[in-house]
Amino acid sequence: MSSFIIEGGHKLSGSITPQGAKNEALQVISACLLTSEPVCIDNVPDILDVRNLIGLLEGMGVTVERNSKHCYTFTANDIDHQYINSHEFINRCATLRGSVLLMGPLLSRFGSTFFPKPGGDQIGRRKVDTHIQGFMALGATAEYEHDLASYKLSAEHGLKGTYMLLDEASVTGTANIIMAAVLAEGKTIIYNAACEPYVQQLCRMLVAMGARIEGIGSNLLSVYGCGELHGTTHRILPDMIEVGSFIGMTAMTQSSLTIKDVSVENLGIIPQSFRRLGIKIEQQGDDLYIPEQESYEIETGLDGSIPTIADAPWPGLTPDLISVILVAATQCKGSVLIHQKMFESRLFFVDRVIDMGANIILCDPHRAVVVGLDHRYQLRARRMSSPDIRAGIAMLIAAMSAKGTSVIGNIEQIQRGYEEIDLRLNALGANIERQG
Repeated sequence: MSSFIIEGGHKLSGSITPQGAKNEALQVISACLLTSEPVCIDNVPDILDVRNLIGLLEGMGVTVERNSKHCYTFTANDIDHQYINSHEFINRCATLRGSVLLMGPLLSRFGSTFFPKPGGDQIGRRKVDTHIQGFMALGATAEYEHDLASYKLSAEHGLKGTYMLLDEASVTGTANIIMAAVLAEGKTIIYNAACEPYVQQLCRMLVAMGARIEGIGSNLLSVYGCGELHGTTHRILPDMIEVGSFIGMTAMTQSSLTIKDVSVENLGIIPQSFRRLGIKIEQQGDDLYIPEQESYEIETGLDGSIPTIADAPWPGLTPDLISVILVAATQCKGSVLIHQKMFESRLFFVDRVIDMGANIILCDPHRAVVVGLDHRYQLRARRMSSPDIRAGIAMLIAAMSAKGTSVIGNIEQIQRGYEEIDLRLNALGANIERQG
């Protein structure tokens, strides 16, 4: 197990370009299974979760050509049906959260698939009911195989379009159902669909492949099934979570930084959420400039009350940035209530930040009150272990601002979502050493 050794107290300067979006990459790469023709995808992030998904596709018989470090061509014209029904395939899927996105394309194109209980972050229960209920609404049958700890999904007579109201606006659930519906017979209406930019990107790529989808960008999608899809080229958006992470670490280290080519129109409420902490963010074309500040003062409510920053489905604040915002608030001036609504274990990492000297009151699994130190007291270095991707980057940000040398173990979790983060931050002035 590898570790990061972080010498805190170094300021950042210069510019950095965010990687391609992890969450979009997992969706659009999975969608390559919907056609036998080549699909070229650019701006693919070189991170562990994506590499593992690509390896899984290769095991299934997909021809993968690496055109450059961040550009791949996928051709799914010779799928190994024996392999995708094997114990090895099911076990590999169970260790990779993103593998759930393979199930919609496999079911739609080949009429059957196994749906194992997925792995991934340790951030609480992440149900897959929305996915399976959506597939069943399209006409699939689901039978649980206890020995394989997975569902056997079958659509012997093909999938048929229908109306469905999702029980939650699940991003991966919406993406999976869309990919199942594009080859189904007839029209599928999906209400309460997730509508974040990465789902929009998936829809646009499918339209470029020959699908017909109406309502892109809204929570009401109409998908008209077609007989087959063809190949296309697609470019992945910048990762909004990386953009937010860079904003948070710039404020924590009282630095100045330019974040380049961020696709401002697809950031939604993210810049505004950080501005509520008193962080100045200047838009310069499609770049964001964060100037150095002596103090960051948290905005209060109009009546002087403590503000609340909470996650919500798009266009609300993505839950993936709650950990970063919480850590950034520890060195602001004032108090803020952080409300993480979706995952009941995502805030438990705050114990490590409290041990570093932060003033945080964990009210319950979903809420924490942060009383900012206003950079009057520097956090203390500590030895920690990353429980998940987003907590891991938040702990790294805290360590970069701390006095002394911190050690973060289990950095494989961070590497699942952030490409060469130590090397890229060291180029800006950080002091991060990888061990192991």
